[in-house]
Amino acid sequence: MLEHLRLTVPPDLVDDTLALVIDNPCVTNVVRLEGACLRPAADLVECDVTREVMSDLLDDLRHLGLSERGGIVVMTPDNTPFAEAEAIGAAAPGDPDDAVIWPEVIERARRAGRPTVTYLLFMILAVILAGIAVVTDSAILVVGAMVVGPEFASVAAVSVGLALRRWEIAWRAGAQLLAGFAVAILAVALLALVAVAGGLIDGNTLAQPRPQTSFIWRPDVWSFIVAVVAGTAGVLAMSTDRGGAMVGVFISVTTVPAVGNFALALALRDPAEMAGSAAQLGLNLVGMVMAGACVIVLQRLLWQRVLLLSERLVGSRAPRHDTMPA
Repeated sequence: MLEHLRLTVPPDLVDDTLALVIDNPCVTNVVRLEGACLRPAADLVECDVTREVMSDLLDDLRHLGLSERGGIVVMTPDNTPFAEAEAIGAAAPGDPDDAVIWPEVIERARRAGRPTVTYLLFMILAVILAGIAVVTDSAILVVGAMVVGPEFASVAAVSVGLALRRWEIAWRAGAQLLAGFAVAILAVALLALVAVAGGLIDGNTLAQPRPQTSFIWRPDVWSFIVAVVAGTAGVLAMSTDRGGAMVGVFISVTTVPAVGNFALALALRDPAEMAGSAAQLGLNLVGMVMAGACVIVLQRLLWQRVLLLSERLVGSRAPRHDTMPA
């Protein structure tokens, strides 16, 4: 698996930049277009890099000063059907699916901490679904609310910020998470009051038997264990670009359902359910953030060794030259 680098390089950094990419055995298709960039005036250098070494190369380019004085754009090609791609892939340590590109992880965490209108809207809609799930005692709607909720990106960003000592990232993501919950609680509590006035729900709604959704406000040790496992899986999926695994994370933790139950309990003045929902939410957040931060720390310290050990156990990958059909 290759990544494509497009570099805007000031004239005095061209030689050092070319040395970094040309001397790297995991880089191919190096192109230099002298004076091609007009604003800023610079050379354009492009190349293809194996995903396994991309993080180290980006660090080298940043230390060279290219991130401040030039430009770095990373793109992922959909397909690379040529023999050299296989050859340099075989020369790279580990497997591309296991590679972590740390600047990419940090940028994702930074983006997750930026407040947006869509984030708030998805949060409100998810908590509305969770509130309806509580009223109707529908496990299906609980799952729907979990999937719609956008909160895990913020949770993962807090973990990344804490683990990498990027305090601003952790602060912004945490503030966005709490603000999103607060706005959603207020919105759903107001809607619940409207529902009370319209006769859709009443003070006894939460007192009715709810075998499918009672777990939302009754946390136990398993709630914390699930949060730890989900946080571990989610941050691992985010750091290694395994987006498919995220759906399982979304439907494993009861953050949004707990917020929905809290909003209803607030509107219906039920202190016991408010306390239980808050405890469930707190356990989930603490478990996920703690587990996610541990994953990031361990990856920074041990991941390269794990990849090298895995390669020794599994064996080196031989380059394939049958990338195109006959």
